[in-house]
Amino acid sequence: MTPGDLLEELERGTLRPAYLLAGEETLLRDDALAAIRGIVLADGPSDFNFDRLDGDTAGPGALLDAVRTLPVMARRRLVVVREPEGARRSSRGVVEAIPEAIAGLDEASGVVLVVIASKVDGRARWVRAFAEPAVVVRCDPPRGARDVAAFVRQEAARQGVRLQRGAAEALVERTGPQLLMLRQEIAKLSLLAGLGEPVTRAHVVSGTSDVAEERIWELTDAIGSGRTADALGVLARLLRSGAAPPLVLGALASHFRKLLRLRGGGSVAGPPFVIRKLEGQAQRYTRGRLLSCLRAIHETDVALKGEGSSSPQLALERLVMGLSG
Repeated sequence: MTPGDLLEELERGTLRPAYLLAGEETLLRDDALAAIRGIVLADGPSDFNFDRLDGDTAGPGALLDAVRTLPVMARRRLVVVREPEGARRSSRGVVEAIPEAIAGLDEASGVVLVVIASKVDGRARWVRAFAEPAVVVRCDPPRGARDVAAFVRQEAARQGVRLQRGAAEALVERTGPQLLMLRQEIAKLSLLAGLGEPVTRAHVVSGTSDVAEERIWELTDAIGSGRTADALGVLARLLRSGAAPPLVLGALASHFRKLLRLRGGGSVAGPPFVIRKLEGQAQRYTRGRLLSCLRAIHETDVALKGEGSSSPQLALERLVMGLSG
């Protein structure tokens, strides 16, 4: 199932007992979780009906206790498990309890389980447990410029923004395959174009920062090589030149997802010399460290959206020091 399929199903009123949101695109996973949460917790207090578990710290008992707890003053409750294998892929942990937890879920239980994992092995017993009526939602990043442009057109339609021919491709050229950045740029360009007016290629050229992935390679290269001072200097220059903090953050997220993919034995697209450099950087990090870096990027995204007390520049500086240290 794709994220689009999930949204259509939820709009029809279909709610499954368990979902596995699998894939490396954080934005798609977050959107899917938000949609599920909106349905599950719509009619009751979320403080009593929302449990979060982390694969690095939670054990089997914690998950089973969570899914066996009845909703409080509501029809349903939500249990979310992030990265169930954590950094301890070979150890016993919460993954042990996932098949049992899913087997005990039904309409009478009032509990919906959502497991979020950036990378899964379809042969694993806990992954195979997400068979009907549970489901796996694939949240993989789009591959290639054509797929990214298709995302831009779909996102524009979702926001009610009209794009003239060539505008989507121009936006991809300038911004790169950063879905969060693209979403934000579409909203900004709609304001630039004016109410009800289409966004043109000229709007894209005049209204967006040219911060495509190759344009911030100097920053990601310094971070991936562990050169913290250089990375902070590059970040400062980027921000002074007008690069929006969310755009920089999105590029960092894309970079670390590539490192995680390579660290796990996967592949990424790009020129051979770029791939060789990425492979070298990936070896500096363990898989667990890369997952921690992606979580730190997500937390900084939350801060940039106004839920933190730090300024955007300070939040990014702290992030860069953490990623490169």
